[in-house]
Amino acid sequence: MTSEPCVITGDAARVETAVRGTGSPVLVLHGSPGGIDAAEVMSRFLPEDRFRSVLLSRPGYLGTPIDPEHASIDDEADLLASVLDGLGIDRVGVLAWSGGGPAAFRLAVRHPDRVTAIVAASAVSGRWVPSRTGPGEYLVAHTALGASLSGWAARHLPRAVVGGAVSGVSRLRGRRLKDHVEGVLDDDDRRAFLLDMAATGNSSGAHRAGWENDLRTFAAIESLQLDRVTAPVLVLHGDADTEVDVSHSTRAASEVPDAELVLLPGGTHFALWDHVDAAAVQARVAEHLAR
Repeated sequence: MTSEPCVITGDAARVETAVRGTGSPVLVLHGSPGGIDAAEVMSRFLPEDRFRSVLLSRPGYLGTPIDPEHASIDDEADLLASVLDGLGIDRVGVLAWSGGGPAAFRLAVRHPDRVTAIVAASAVSGRWVPSRTGPGEYLVAHTALGASLSGWAARHLPRAVVGGAVSGVSRLRGRRLKDHVEGVLDDDDRRAFLLDMAATGNSSGAHRAGWENDLRTFAAIESLQLDRVTAPVLVLHGDADTEVDVSHSTRAASEVPDAELVLLPGGTHFALWDHVDAAAVQARVAEHLAR
């Protein structure tokens, strides 16, 4: 992965940014929590000779600080536009996953001339609050110790990590869960995605400020004005997702003019990357982003 540059200054805020590949520019917006490392994992399926992937940490995550006075979703959308200015990119496709959805939609509304297409994968499109977690899941997802354990387990206990990640964000249980996990472990790309993504999804440390801000702003969403999005939108969602309810995607598909909706049967919150049909869906996503 190449960087140009590592930090971009826009609207008095620093944004941790890297650029990979050449071709059609695509802005990659990670979920909540996450960071530039998650964006890199998300974008690997985009061929480097066809796409110039713009990877970044959203405000409050890793190397991108957050300004408490400018911490709204609209502020984030405007900051993304300033990142494009800093890179000399006029128009860009947007690949948004989960908590990256609100900023993607607001970027398209506030800066319609900058967005050529959006892919919204398991993306938040309205008010969202996280579900309650048990003690074990809280340890793994929200503490520094959990972050360290996840990294170690990804190297030494891949089956346990994949199984835990999938069961934690889906309704798959019993035979359906076992078959899904086996399919992921037998597929190099799906396996690598889940193991690498597991190391990025902890809300402690350098993720804390971004996570807390996302919780605050997402819980206060009344409308993202989806009906004002003019860019072509492809909406993807797994119908077994428990992290972001499928209603977020059906809402987006019904309110965004001419949006396309793809529901993946048995799909988890990671459906674009870990579904049995992920390769075919990713090819469709690439075509949509290449507009």
